[in-house]
Amino acid sequence: MSDSKHDAVPSEPPPYTALSAGAPIKAPIQRPMLPLDLPVLNMLRGKRVILASASPRRRHLLAQIGLTNIEIIPSTLPEDIAKGSISPFEYVLQTATRKATHIYSREINNETRGEPGLIIAADTIVVSHMGEIMEKPRSEREHIAMLTQLRNWPTHKVYTAVVVMTPLESAVAPGYAMETAVEETVVTFDKMVTDELILAYVKTREGADKAGGYGIQGMGSILIEKIEGTHDNVVGLPLRTTLKCIEKVMTHDELADEFASSLEED
Repeated sequence: MSDSKHDAVPSEPPPYTALSAGAPIKAPIQRPMLPLDLPVLNMLRGKRVILASASPRRRHLLAQIGLTNIEIIPSTLPEDIAKGSISPFEYVLQTATRKATHIYSREINNETRGEPGLIIAADTIVVSHMGEIMEKPRSEREHIAMLTQLRNWPTHKVYTAVVVMTPLESAVAPGYAMETAVEETVVTFDKMVTDELILAYVKTREGADKAGGYGIQGMGSILIEKIEGTHDNVVGLPLRTTLKCIEKVMTHDELADEFASSLEED
């Protein structure tokens, strides 16, 4: 009798197959990673998936879960929400929501490419120990001062808001489903970082185009002592949270039908 646990063996041996004693060591064969076989991601095969961001880091993160055929259509709306009037949490959520709805309104009636199957927007902010939203450095002098501040008051927070939208088959207003989430990560700089290291890092220009002035996914990691939360949230897109939002928004019609049926039965 066959054991069902062993029936679904992979057609290719895994890269961690043990070598027999005395076998010659060969260079590992580079195989492309298989995409996640999830129903919600399979629903998007062949559909337009739009990332409302020009960030190569977000595109790379989405590719890790199998969303490789993505259209990049950044929102051109000015990010002019008054930062002092609302909390950082509300600011980042409103900014990401505006990005998503802007691209949705532009693309929903696209006669050439058709309507989008999914729109993903995100916004990431760095918040100082005083609760101030830190922008991208505008000069080398400002960049040095920014990193010095983070070193001297080492704990700060990174918030990323994720907004996903999809058109609904039903004509019920507003005609789309939307899911949002905001994730927080606490980042602690190394208090022993020297002025010499800060200057050397600034000279690399890695953090010149990043809020807070550093990139944790690159050389900027040498400035960090620890994080509390997810690493990819600091990079710019929390994958676990994003996938949950996609799952909710893509099954919105099914959940709505189930809810309506339960009301009829009652």
